Amino acid sequence: MINGKRIAVVLPAYNAERTLEATIRELPDTVDVRILVDDHSSDRTVEIAKRLGLQLFVHDRNYGYGRNQQTCYREALAGGADVIIMVHPDYQYTPLLATAMASMVAYGVYDVVLASRIIGGTARRGGMPLYKYVANRFLTAFENLFLGVKLSEYHTGYRAFSRKVLLELPLLENSDDFVFDNEMLAQCVHFGFRIGEVSCPTKYFAEASSMSSMVLVCLPPRCNSSCRRLASSTFEFSAKKDAGWNLATLRTTCAVPPTVRRADEPGRAATVTVPEGYCTLHRGQNVAPNDALRFDC
Repeated sequence: MINGKRIAVVLPAYNAERTLEATIRELPDTVDVRILVDDHSSDRTVEIAKRLGLQLFVHDRNYGYGRNQQTCYREALAGGADVIIMVHPDYQYTPLLATAMASMVAYGVYDVVLASRIIGGTARRGGMPLYKYVANRFLTAFENLFLGVKLSEYHTGYRAFSRKVLLELPLLENSDDFVFDNEMLAQCVHFGFRIGEVSCPTKYFAEASSMSSMVLVCLPPRCNSSCRRLASSTFEFSAKKDAGWNLATLRTTCAVPPTVRRADEPGRAATVTVPEGYCTLHRGQNVAPNDALRFDC
């Protein structure tokens, strides 16, 4: 508890068995409630969460990252939390910052606090791949221009919110996928909530991939028999890895089809928010770490 405010940490988890315990062990004593929502993991995430004594909520199927967060916030509010901190359980972000972030909200300095990997210039030193860094800077610049604000990044998996913010934002209108994060910040800007940032060291390593996303870049349309238009901006197509490995049918919402530079999330699709003219990849395919994929539509 800080300044009489009840502090909750929520963890949207999917196949986080390798990093969950390390994340929980570093949470400070100022945290009153620890909630994990499991999005139908296929590993031992639920077992480990029970052993660690977390408040546990398990989805009956994989609903997506955005829906996971909605459950996180709903249960934290139901538990009486005044300040809610969302952190990915992949141990990329240091949980030790929870007290500082919660204090900025609990004392009324900000309504929303983001832990930025960019401030302080530690992202690359912490192992952030160059392609992710470049994509982060490009997307952030576009979003700042579009929203008329100046944040250092929009894609952090470590955020603190006041109870008022989570009660007033129309979160149920947002995507069930990774675009949820960006939609939520856009809503915060639109509703006039005060957003602050703190510098957060980050660590990139093999195990820290459960919440990663893909970097997408559009190419000129070159449709062939493997691609069919479903709507004005939606394409459905089959894709192959460069080596010829067939993947499941994918669907994108995009004016033109994409190239996926890298895929970092094993066994689960990801979605990334990108500007108009770029693509959003929806759930539906299985990929292995570091696969290079190309789509010919």
